[in-house]
Amino acid sequence: GKNEYDLLVIGGGSGGLACAKEAAQFGRKVAVLDYVEPSPQGTKWGLGGTCVNVGCIPKKLMHQAALLGSALKDAQHYGWNIAQPVHHTWSVMAQAVQNYVKSLNWGHRVQLQDKKVKYFNMQGSFSDPHTIRGLTKAGKETIVTAENIVIATGGRPKYPTHTAGALEYGITSDDLFWLKESPRKTLTPFVFNVSLECAGFLTGIGLDTTVMMRSIPLPFFPYQQQMASLVTEHMECYGTKFLKRCFPTKVEKLESNKLQVTWKNNDLGTEETDCFDTVMWAVGRAPDIKTLNLDAVGVKTNSETGKIIVDASEATSVPHIYAIGDITEGRPELTPTAIAAGKLLARRLFGQSSELMDYDNVPTTVFTPLEYGCVGLSEEAAVQHYGSDNIEV
Repeated sequence: GKNEYDLLVIGGGSGGLACAKEAAQFGRKVAVLDYVEPSPQGTKWGLGGTCVNVGCIPKKLMHQAALLGSALKDAQHYGWNIAQPVHHTWSVMAQAVQNYVKSLNWGHRVQLQDKKVKYFNMQGSFSDPHTIRGLTKAGKETIVTAENIVIATGGRPKYPTHTAGALEYGITSDDLFWLKESPRKTLTPFVFNVSLECAGFLTGIGLDTTVMMRSIPLPFFPYQQQMASLVTEHMECYGTKFLKRCFPTKVEKLESNKLQVTWKNNDLGTEETDCFDTVMWAVGRAPDIKTLNLDAVGVKTNSETGKIIVDASEATSVPHIYAIGDITEGRPELTPTAIAAGKLLARRLFGQSSELMDYDNVPTTVFTPLEYGCVGLSEEAAVQHYGSDNIEV
Protein backbone atom coordinates (compact mmCIF):
# COMPACT_ATOMS: atom_id res chain seq x y z
CA GLY A 1 0.00 0.00 0.00
CA LYS A 2 0.86 3.67 -0.20
CA ASN A 3 3.05 4.94 2.58
CA GLU A 4 1.52 7.62 4.74
CA TYR A 5 4.75 9.58 5.35
CA ASP A 6 7.86 10.27 3.30
CA LEU A 7 9.91 10.17 6.51
CA LEU A 8 9.21 8.84 9.98
CA VAL A 9 11.72 9.56 12.75
CA ILE A 10 11.66 7.38 15.87
CA GLY A 11 13.12 9.44 18.72
CA GLY A 12 12.58 13.13 19.46
CA GLY A 13 16.08 14.00 20.63
CA SER A 14 18.47 16.51 19.09
CA GLY A 15 19.40 14.32 16.10
CA GLY A 16 15.89 13.08 15.33
CA LEU A 17 14.30 16.52 15.58
CA ALA A 18 17.00 18.10 13.37
CA CYS A 19 16.47 15.41 10.73
CA ALA A 20 12.65 15.76 10.80
CA LYS A 21 12.67 19.56 10.60
CA GLU A 22 15.22 19.56 7.77
CA ALA A 23 13.15 17.03 5.78
CA ALA A 24 10.02 19.15 6.29
CA GLN A 25 11.84 22.14 4.70
CA PHE A 26 11.79 20.17 1.42
CA GLY A 27 8.00 19.99 1.55
CA ARG A 28 7.95 16.32 2.55
CA LYS A 29 5.37 14.67 4.78
CA VAL A 30 7.22 13.99 8.04
CA ALA A 31 6.33 12.49 11.43
CA VAL A 32 8.21 12.13 14.72
CA LEU A 33 7.49 9.41 17.25
CA ASP A 34 8.85 10.10 20.75
CA TYR A 35 8.26 8.38 24.06
CA VAL A 36 10.12 8.64 27.37
CA GLU A 37 10.13 5.45 29.41
CA PRO A 38 10.27 6.65 33.06
CA SER A 39 13.57 5.89 34.84
CA PRO A 40 13.56 3.06 37.43
CA GLN A 41 13.03 5.85 40.01
CA GLY A 42 10.00 7.18 38.09
CA THR A 43 11.55 10.31 36.55
CA LYS A 44 10.12 11.31 33.17
CA TRP A 45 10.35 14.38 30.93
CA GLY A 46 9.12 15.97 27.71
CA LEU A 47 10.14 16.22 24.05
CA GLY A 48 13.77 17.02 23.21
CA GLY A 49 15.84 14.00 24.18
CA THR A 50 18.71 13.46 26.61
CA CYS A 51 20.71 16.65 25.96
CA VAL A 52 17.79 18.99 26.56
CA ASN A 53 16.18 17.17 29.50
CA VAL A 54 18.77 15.16 31.42
CA GLY A 55 22.08 15.97 29.77
CA CYS A 56 24.13 18.90 28.54
CA ILE A 57 21.59 21.65 29.17
CA PRO A 58 20.63 21.10 32.83
CA LYS A 59 24.23 19.98 33.50
CA LYS A 60 25.69 23.19 32.04
CA LEU A 61 23.22 25.31 34.07
CA MET A 62 24.15 23.54 37.32
CA HIS A 63 27.85 23.79 36.39
CA GLN A 64 27.26 27.54 35.95
CA ALA A 65 25.66 27.69 39.44
CA ALA A 66 28.85 26.15 40.88
CA LEU A 67 31.10 28.55 38.92
CA LEU A 68 29.11 31.50 40.30
CA GLY A 69 29.72 30.13 43.81
CA SER A 70 33.49 30.10 43.34
CA ALA A 71 33.33 33.57 41.74
CA LEU A 72 31.58 34.83 44.91
CA LYS A 73 34.44 33.44 47.01
CA ASP A 74 36.98 35.16 44.76
CA ALA A 75 35.02 38.42 44.57
CA GLN A 76 35.85 39.56 48.12
CA HIS A 77 39.58 39.50 47.25
CA TYR A 78 38.77 41.95 44.44
CA GLY A 79 37.04 44.40 46.76
CA TRP A 80 33.44 43.17 46.48
CA ASN A 81 31.72 43.27 49.84
CA ILE A 82 29.79 39.97 49.96
CA ALA A 83 28.44 38.85 53.33
CA GLN A 84 29.95 35.50 54.33
CA PRO A 85 29.13 32.67 54.53
CA VAL A 86 27.19 32.46 51.26
CA HIS A 87 24.54 29.75 51.11
CA HIS A 88 23.15 27.84 48.14
CA THR A 89 19.51 26.65 47.96
CA TRP A 90 19.14 23.58 45.75
CA SER A 91 15.35 23.87 45.37
CA VAL A 92 15.57 27.41 43.90
CA MET A 93 18.23 26.35 41.36
CA ALA A 94 16.40 23.10 40.51
CA GLN A 95 13.10 24.90 39.94
CA ALA A 96 14.74 27.44 37.61
CA VAL A 97 16.57 24.72 35.65
CA GLN A 98 13.45 22.55 35.38
CA ASN A 99 11.31 25.50 34.25
CA TYR A 100 13.88 26.35 31.59
CA VAL A 101 13.94 22.75 30.33
CA LYS A 102 10.11 22.71 30.19
CA SER A 103 10.21 25.88 28.08
CA LEU A 104 12.54 24.05 25.64
CA ASN A 105 10.13 21.06 25.52
CA TRP A 106 7.33 23.46 24.58
CA GLY A 107 9.55 25.21 22.02
CA HIS A 108 10.28 21.89 20.28
CA ARG A 109 6.57 21.09 20.04
CA VAL A 110 5.83 24.54 18.57
CA GLN A 111 8.67 24.20 16.02
CA LEU A 112 7.32 20.83 14.83
CA GLN A 113 3.85 22.34 14.48
CA ASP A 114 5.20 25.35 12.56
CA LYS A 115 7.05 23.07 10.15
CA LYS A 116 3.96 20.81 9.80
CA VAL A 117 5.74 17.78 11.26
CA LYS A 118 3.26 15.37 12.88
CA TYR A 119 4.21 14.53 16.49
CA PHE A 120 3.18 11.23 18.08
CA ASN A 121 3.83 10.84 21.81
CA MET A 122 4.11 7.07 21.47
CA GLN A 123 6.50 4.17 21.87
CA GLY A 124 7.30 2.75 18.43
CA SER A 125 8.14 -0.77 17.29
CA PHE A 126 8.56 -2.24 13.82
CA SER A 127 5.86 -4.58 12.54
CA ASP A 128 7.36 -4.67 9.03
CA PRO A 129 10.13 -2.69 7.27
CA HIS A 130 7.79 0.21 6.39
CA THR A 131 5.33 -0.02 9.29
CA ILE A 132 5.62 1.18 12.87
CA ARG A 133 3.18 0.24 15.62
CA GLY A 134 2.86 3.18 18.02
CA LEU A 135 1.59 2.64 21.55
CA THR A 136 0.48 5.45 23.88
CA LYS A 137 0.99 5.38 27.64
CA ALA A 138 -2.68 4.38 27.96
CA GLY A 139 -2.13 1.46 25.58
CA LYS A 140 -3.89 2.95 22.53
CA GLU A 141 -2.41 1.67 19.26
CA THR A 142 -1.69 3.64 16.08
CA ILE A 143 -0.19 2.20 12.89
CA VAL A 144 2.13 4.54 10.95
CA THR A 145 3.69 3.71 7.57
CA ALA A 146 6.62 5.51 5.94
CA GLU A 147 8.81 5.36 2.84
CA ASN A 148 11.95 6.11 4.90
CA ILE A 149 12.48 5.53 8.63
CA VAL A 150 15.21 7.05 10.84
CA ILE A 151 16.01 5.52 14.23
CA ALA A 152 17.31 8.14 16.67
CA THR A 153 16.38 6.77 20.10
CA GLY A 154 19.75 7.40 21.76
CA GLY A 155 20.77 5.73 25.00
CA ARG A 156 19.81 5.49 28.65
CA PRO A 157 22.07 5.18 31.73
CA LYS A 158 23.03 1.67 32.80
CA TYR A 159 22.90 0.30 36.33
CA PRO A 160 25.65 -2.00 37.67
CA THR A 161 23.79 -5.31 37.73
CA HIS A 162 26.44 -7.00 39.92
CA THR A 163 25.97 -4.53 42.82
CA ALA A 164 23.24 -5.55 45.27
CA GLY A 165 20.73 -2.74 45.92
CA ALA A 166 22.03 -0.59 43.03
CA LEU A 167 18.72 -0.43 41.17
CA GLU A 168 16.49 -0.18 44.25
CA TYR A 169 18.35 2.63 46.00
CA GLY A 170 20.50 4.40 43.41
CA ILE A 171 19.72 7.14 40.91
CA THR A 172 21.38 8.10 37.59
CA SER A 173 21.81 11.35 35.67
CA ASP A 174 18.23 10.70 34.43
CA ASP A 175 17.04 11.59 37.96
CA LEU A 176 19.61 14.04 39.36
CA PHE A 177 18.51 17.06 37.33
CA TRP A 178 14.83 16.57 38.27
CA LEU A 179 15.34 16.24 42.06
CA LYS A 180 13.21 18.78 43.92
CA GLU A 181 15.35 18.58 47.08
CA SER A 182 19.13 18.58 47.53
CA PRO A 183 20.85 15.19 47.11
CA ARG A 184 22.98 16.18 50.16
CA LYS A 185 25.92 13.82 50.83
CA THR A 186 26.46 12.06 47.50
CA LEU A 187 28.54 9.16 46.20
CA THR A 188 29.05 8.72 42.46
CA PRO A 189 30.76 5.41 41.69
CA PHE A 190 32.73 4.80 38.45
CA VAL A 191 34.25 7.61 36.44
CA PHE A 192 32.67 8.61 33.17
CA ASN A 193 32.60 12.25 32.17
CA VAL A 194 29.05 12.60 33.52
CA SER A 195 30.07 11.45 37.02
CA LEU A 196 33.00 13.90 37.14
CA GLU A 197 30.86 16.75 35.80
CA CYS A 198 28.09 16.09 38.33
CA ALA A 199 30.53 15.58 41.21
CA GLY A 200 32.20 18.85 40.21
CA PHE A 201 29.07 20.99 40.41
CA LEU A 202 27.74 19.19 43.53
CA THR A 203 31.02 20.05 45.31
CA GLY A 204 30.86 23.56 43.85
CA ILE A 205 27.46 24.27 45.40
CA GLY A 206 28.75 23.09 48.77
CA LEU A 207 27.67 19.43 48.98
CA ASP A 208 29.77 16.61 50.46
CA THR A 209 30.65 14.63 47.31
CA THR A 210 32.71 11.48 46.76
CA VAL A 211 33.76 9.87 43.47
CA MET A 212 34.63 6.17 43.48
CA MET A 213 37.13 5.21 40.78
CA ARG A 214 37.77 1.62 39.84
CA SER A 215 40.61 2.45 37.44
CA ILE A 216 41.67 5.58 35.55
CA PRO A 217 39.55 8.74 35.26
CA LEU A 218 37.57 9.19 32.02
CA PRO A 219 38.44 5.72 30.71
CA PHE A 220 36.25 5.57 27.62
CA PHE A 221 36.93 8.86 25.92
CA PRO A 222 39.73 10.08 23.66
CA TYR A 223 41.23 12.15 26.46
CA GLN A 224 44.88 12.36 27.21
CA GLN A 225 45.24 10.63 30.56
CA GLN A 226 47.57 13.48 31.61
CA MET A 227 44.64 15.91 31.15
CA ALA A 228 42.20 13.60 32.94
CA SER A 229 44.62 13.58 35.91
CA LEU A 230 44.76 17.40 35.89
CA VAL A 231 40.95 17.47 36.07
CA THR A 232 40.78 15.07 39.03
CA GLU A 233 43.66 16.77 40.88
CA HIS A 234 41.92 20.14 40.48
CA MET A 235 38.68 18.65 41.82
CA GLU A 236 40.48 17.15 44.82
CA CYS A 237 41.99 20.56 45.64
CA TYR A 238 38.48 22.05 45.65
CA GLY A 239 37.03 19.44 47.98
CA THR A 240 35.72 16.49 45.93
CA LYS A 241 36.76 13.26 47.66
CA PHE A 242 38.10 10.37 45.57
CA LEU A 243 38.11 6.69 46.53
CA LYS A 244 40.70 5.28 44.13
CA ARG A 245 40.86 1.67 42.94
CA CYS A 246 37.65 0.84 44.77
CA PHE A 247 34.42 -0.74 43.52
CA PRO A 248 31.04 -1.01 45.29
CA THR A 249 29.61 -4.41 46.21
CA LYS A 250 26.28 -3.50 47.85
CA VAL A 251 23.94 -0.68 48.83
CA GLU A 252 21.59 -1.03 51.82
CA LYS A 253 18.92 1.34 53.10
CA LEU A 254 19.08 2.02 56.85
CA GLU A 255 16.12 2.93 59.10
CA SER A 256 17.39 6.53 59.05
CA ASN A 257 16.79 6.46 55.24
CA LYS A 258 20.54 6.84 54.71
CA LEU A 259 22.22 4.53 52.20
CA GLN A 260 25.03 2.35 53.54
CA VAL A 261 27.47 1.51 50.75
CA THR A 262 29.98 -1.33 51.03
CA TRP A 263 32.97 -1.39 48.70
CA LYS A 264 36.16 -3.31 48.10
CA ASN A 265 39.49 -1.48 48.17
CA ASN A 266 41.64 -3.19 45.53
CA ASP A 267 44.94 -1.77 46.79
CA LEU A 268 44.47 -2.82 50.43
CA GLY A 269 42.30 -5.87 49.76
CA THR A 270 39.88 -4.61 52.44
CA GLU A 271 36.14 -4.07 52.62
CA GLU A 272 34.96 -0.61 53.67
CA THR A 273 31.60 1.10 54.31
CA ASP A 274 30.18 4.61 54.65
CA CYS A 275 26.73 6.22 54.63
CA PHE A 276 25.39 8.60 51.98
CA ASP A 277 22.10 10.36 51.25
CA THR A 278 22.32 9.75 47.49
CA VAL A 279 24.16 7.24 45.31
CA MET A 280 24.33 8.28 41.66
CA TRP A 281 25.53 5.61 39.23
CA ALA A 282 27.56 6.65 36.21
CA VAL A 283 28.53 3.38 34.55
CA GLY A 284 27.91 4.41 30.96
CA ARG A 285 24.87 4.29 28.70
CA ALA A 286 23.09 1.51 26.81
CA PRO A 287 21.34 1.98 23.44
CA ASP A 288 17.57 2.31 23.81
CA ILE A 289 16.51 -0.40 21.35
CA LYS A 290 14.68 -3.01 23.43
CA THR A 291 11.15 -2.07 22.28
CA LEU A 292 12.00 -1.40 18.62
CA ASN A 293 11.66 -5.05 17.47
CA LEU A 294 14.66 -4.63 15.13
CA ASP A 295 15.15 -8.39 14.62
CA ALA A 296 11.74 -8.65 12.96
CA VAL A 297 12.86 -6.39 10.10
CA GLY A 298 16.52 -7.46 9.92
CA VAL A 299 18.24 -4.31 11.22
CA LYS A 300 21.68 -5.53 12.33
CA THR A 301 23.21 -4.50 15.66
CA ASN A 302 26.59 -5.08 17.28
CA SER A 303 26.00 -8.03 19.62
CA GLU A 304 28.44 -6.66 22.22
CA THR A 305 27.30 -3.02 22.41
CA GLY A 306 23.71 -3.36 21.20
CA LYS A 307 24.26 -0.39 18.88
CA ILE A 308 22.94 -0.26 15.31
CA ILE A 309 25.51 -0.85 12.56
CA VAL A 310 25.43 1.86 9.88
CA ASP A 311 27.46 2.74 6.79
CA ALA A 312 28.92 6.14 5.86
CA SER A 313 25.48 7.35 4.74
CA GLU A 314 23.86 6.35 8.09
CA ALA A 315 22.01 3.46 6.35
CA THR A 316 21.39 0.29 8.36
CA SER A 317 21.37 -3.25 6.90
CA VAL A 318 17.84 -2.45 5.60
CA PRO A 319 18.19 0.07 2.70
CA HIS A 320 15.42 2.57 3.60
CA ILE A 321 15.97 2.38 7.39
CA TYR A 322 18.62 4.76 8.77
CA ALA A 323 20.07 5.45 12.22
CA ILE A 324 21.79 8.52 13.66
CA GLY A 325 23.23 9.72 16.97
CA ASP A 326 24.16 7.76 20.09
CA ILE A 327 22.29 4.64 18.92
CA THR A 328 24.83 4.05 16.11
CA GLU A 329 28.00 1.97 16.35
CA GLY A 330 31.34 3.77 16.29
CA ARG A 331 30.01 7.34 16.33
CA PRO A 332 30.90 9.99 18.93
CA GLU A 333 28.10 10.32 21.51
CA LEU A 334 27.73 14.08 21.07
CA THR A 335 24.68 16.24 20.44
CA PRO A 336 26.16 18.43 17.65
CA THR A 337 27.28 15.38 15.64
CA ALA A 338 23.77 13.89 15.87
CA ILE A 339 22.24 17.21 14.72
CA ALA A 340 24.67 17.56 11.81
CA ALA A 341 24.24 13.90 10.77
CA GLY A 342 20.43 14.28 10.90
CA LYS A 343 20.40 17.40 8.73
CA LEU A 344 22.81 15.93 6.17
CA LEU A 345 20.77 12.70 5.98
CA ALA A 346 17.56 14.67 5.27
CA ARG A 347 19.36 16.65 2.54
CA ARG A 348 20.64 13.44 0.90
CA LEU A 349 17.17 11.88 1.01
CA PHE A 350 15.16 14.85 -0.22
CA GLY A 351 17.46 17.65 -1.33
CA GLN A 352 19.71 16.23 -4.09
CA SER A 353 22.75 16.44 -1.80
CA SER A 354 25.46 13.78 -1.63
CA GLU A 355 27.42 15.26 1.31
CA LEU A 356 28.26 12.71 4.01
CA MET A 357 28.86 13.48 7.67
CA ASP A 358 32.57 13.77 8.52
CA TYR A 359 33.20 12.25 11.94
CA ASP A 360 36.95 12.96 12.02
CA ASN A 361 38.38 15.58 14.37
CA VAL A 362 35.16 16.38 16.22
CA PRO A 363 35.94 18.75 19.12
CA THR A 364 34.43 17.92 22.49
CA THR A 365 34.32 19.40 25.98
CA VAL A 366 33.89 18.13 29.52
CA PHE A 367 32.24 20.60 31.89
CA THR A 368 34.19 19.58 34.96
CA PRO A 369 35.18 22.46 37.34
CA LEU A 370 38.42 22.67 35.33
CA GLU A 371 36.78 22.68 31.89
CA TYR A 372 38.55 20.52 29.35
CA GLY A 373 38.22 20.56 25.57
CA CYS A 374 39.99 18.39 23.03
CA VAL A 375 40.02 17.65 19.31
CA GLY A 376 41.82 15.07 17.16
CA LEU A 377 43.85 12.14 18.42
CA SER A 378 44.90 11.87 22.06
CA GLU A 379 48.62 11.47 22.70
CA GLU A 380 48.10 7.76 23.47
CA ALA A 381 46.16 7.18 20.23
CA ALA A 382 48.70 9.15 18.17
CA VAL A 383 51.59 7.04 19.53
CA GLN A 384 49.64 3.87 18.76
CA HIS A 385 48.77 5.07 15.25
CA TYR A 386 52.03 6.66 14.10
CA GLY A 387 54.70 5.34 16.51
CA SER A 388 56.35 7.51 19.19
CA ASP A 389 59.25 8.48 16.88
CA ASN A 390 56.86 10.17 14.44
CA ILE A 391 55.00 12.47 16.77
CA GLU A 392 56.05 15.55 18.69
CA VAL A 393 54.47 16.41 22.06
